Amino acid sequence: MDKLKLSIIRRLYFAGAQSIAEISSAVGKSVPNITASINQLVEANIVVQNGLAPSTGGRRAASFVLNAEALPSILSVAVDQYYTSVVVLDFANKPRTEVLTENIRLAEQDAFVKICSLISKAMERVKKDSVFMIALTIPGFVDSLEGINNSFATDTPLFDIGGNIEKEFDLPTFVENDSTAIAIAEYNFGQGTDAKDVMVVNLNWGVGLGMIIDGDLYRGHSGYAGEFSHIPLSNMSKLCSCGKKGCLEVEASLIAARDSANEMLASGEESVLQSSYAQKGFITGDELLEASNGGDQLAIKAVRRIGYMLGKGIATLIHIINPEKVVISGRGAKAKRVLLPEIQSAVLEFAIPRLSKNTKIEFSDITNVQLLGSCCVAVANMDKTIMKAIN
Repeated sequence: MDKLKLSIIRRLYFAGAQSIAEISSAVGKSVPNITASINQLVEANIVVQNGLAPSTGGRRAASFVLNAEALPSILSVAVDQYYTSVVVLDFANKPRTEVLTENIRLAEQDAFVKICSLISKAMERVKKDSVFMIALTIPGFVDSLEGINNSFATDTPLFDIGGNIEKEFDLPTFVENDSTAIAIAEYNFGQGTDAKDVMVVNLNWGVGLGMIIDGDLYRGHSGYAGEFSHIPLSNMSKLCSCGKKGCLEVEASLIAARDSANEMLASGEESVLQSSYAQKGFITGDELLEASNGGDQLAIKAVRRIGYMLGKGIATLIHIINPEKVVISGRGAKAKRVLLPEIQSAVLEFAIPRLSKNTKIEFSDITNVQLLGSCCVAVANMDKTIMKAIN
């Protein structure tokens, strides 16, 4: 399949129904060239007509969409510090399997083996030749071009995770940083669709950031822009996972909220979480989020603490980038009702009003956003080799 057809497929995936004129403008090719390629894709049943585009004053043009049923699937993998989720998605972002999730700690020696086992379970639920690519997103200093994660030692399988997954399953594999992928998903399908300058905060066990500037993903000189969690804004002497002190992450992550809640539970404070704490000696981040949304005062107090520090970090982003939007995404977005007032309070305290008044702060409503992000980066980076399945 030639590059122009791939460009058309990418455009229809991210933008939905498009006319030939709209596709021509987006991919920078002439209308006759786009028309010829569209006709060939229609003949192959990869693209289908979808009625007529909205009128612009003259005759309404035909609109086209992808036929997801005729296209292969993407095996999407979302890895974080504690959990890995896997699902097979089509080109309409609809699942072809259920989402499989397991508690896999990245710090475990056998983490890679467990991740592969979970991928295998998903692969068993579809025909292997129906999957053309594996897309995996993971925290850390990810070199997406090489498929490696520089946050791991070179002698461990998680370092060359892309190459190792590819060998294991004999499928092209693309690896991307989790926060980068989430930013792409939010910009194309979530709260960032109507803005060109968007900071997407991935509130999870850490605090990641994906940066969309003037409509493009910003990676920085070395490809690692967006290490939001390591901005030195904390006054605590607690060491961060990076080995430094003062990082935002030690006070603004779900781990920080969970640890704070565990300390309060250990001191005997009343909470619906006490029974779970008594059984295990700790509570999980998901238990904390559920309790805070249910109105538990201890849980609310723990989540509020990270909200204020998160707002302090967002004020810094506003001063540096002056974005149109800041989107809170990731696992922690479900705590919107508790977090938003604290974030707004901190932004009012630390940000210059002339800048902050024009920045909207919104929360994601996408379920399993990292899995969607994995699918997005797969489509964005597909090439002739990995698309041979649809020739």
